Amino acid sequence: MKINGNEIRPGNVLEHQGTLWAAVKVQHVKPGKGGAFAQVELKNLLDGRKLNERFRSADSVERVRLEQKDFQFLYEQGDNLVFMDTSSYEQLELAKDFVGDRAAFLQDGMMVTVEMYEEKPIGISLPQHVTLEITEADAVVKGQTASSSYKPAVLENGVKVMVPPFIEAGERIIVDTEEVAYVRRAD
Repeated sequence: MKINGNEIRPGNVLEHQGTLWAAVKVQHVKPGKGGAFAQVELKNLLDGRKLNERFRSADSVERVRLEQKDFQFLYEQGDNLVFMDTSSYEQLELAKDFVGDRAAFLQDGMMVTVEMYEEKPIGISLPQHVTLEITEADAVVKGQTASSSYKPAVLENGVKVMVPPFIEAGERIIVDTEEVAYVRRAD
C-alpha cells in the first residue's frame, strides 16, 4: 500500500531501498523556505541498522502490513527456542539472539506474538508482565528511607532487578518484560 511521505507515523513498517524499515521517530518540518518534509528515523528490521531519511509530501513509500501470529513457547534447544503455532500446530525455531535479552522471561506454555513478513519471522513480542519468584534479595540497611531506596534482587530466571525494601526472597512479584523493572507484588 503506497502512502505519502507526510503520512508516515512511528511504528509504520516501510519498504525502502529494497529492505524493511520501521519508523522509530517522525518529525514534521516546515522550513521558512522550500516545501515541508518529514524527517524520519528508520531502523532496519533485518539487521538493526539505523537511517535518517527525509520524505517530502510528494514522495510515496510502500507501507508493509505484517502478519501477526500467536505462538506458544515450548522449550529451549541449544541456541534455539522452539515455538508452536496455535492454529496449525507447526513448530518454529528462533535463535536466542533473535529474541534478545528478553528470552530469559520465556516460560513453558507462554503465549507470544510473532510478526511475519512473507512467512519469515522479523519480530517477536512477549507479554507485558510476567510473574516470577525472587531467589535472593539483599537485606535492608537500617536507616535508609523507604521512599527512595530500592535494593537488588535476583529472580528465578537469573535476571537482576531492583525491588522495594519490603520484598523478601521467596516472594512472587510481577515484572515488566520491556523495562525489566519491578511492577508490584503478585497476588
